[in-house]
Amino acid sequence: MEKDLLIRSIEFLEEFATEKRRNLINENVDNRTRYITVALENIFQPQNASAVIRSCDCFGIQDLHVIENSNEYTLNPDVVMGSSKWVDLHRYNEKDENTLDTINSLKEEGYRIVATTPHTNDVLLPDFDLSKGKSAFFFGTELTGLSDVVMDNADEFVKIPMYGFTESFNISVSAALVLNHLATEVRRTGVNWKLSEQERLELKLEWLKKSVKRGDKLIEEQFRRWGID
Repeated sequence: MEKDLLIRSIEFLEEFATEKRRNLINENVDNRTRYITVALENIFQPQNASAVIRSCDCFGIQDLHVIENSNEYTLNPDVVMGSSKWVDLHRYNEKDENTLDTINSLKEEGYRIVATTPHTNDVLLPDFDLSKGKSAFFFGTELTGLSDVVMDNADEFVKIPMYGFTESFNISVSAALVLNHLATEVRRTGVNWKLSEQERLELKLEWLKKSVKRGDKLIEEQFRRWGID
């Protein structure tokens, strides 16, 4: 959608939103990023899957990529707490093996593939260099971790520092720890982590549609009044 039409559409829907909601949308749009993204491979526990999308929302990560090879990604409403409305969920489930397609798609978008694993000593999370460019962090299943496909195609490996007997955190805790660190660090590095103006406008319109009762219908009706198909 062209910029002028986006602005007109936003201004129209804002008339139906409360001032509090408008301010919240503006604040959150400004804090959203696609410089960092998350990919989950074959996660099967709804509680953990739901906790990750909630963490993405809380830390300003706009996109969550879900690889469904043998396990369907399902959400627990009691855990999600509505966060799935505000995060763009991308599912990869059209083939028997979807991992490589996900990796290739993200690489085409300019992302480094970062495998999070306790089994390598490549880079500890505090030492990860965010200035190298956009990064997609992959998290594996609760039982077996990331597949060989991810490990063989990863550009880097990141390990969360641990100081106890237990081998690893569960997937939801791992994602929360990684995203908490990255969301803080990316704001300190000086890199261009924010959404583009076009992306901010598109996201603002989508969020307004979800915030206003019958938002989609209202904008469709207004498009007809404006003579737009």
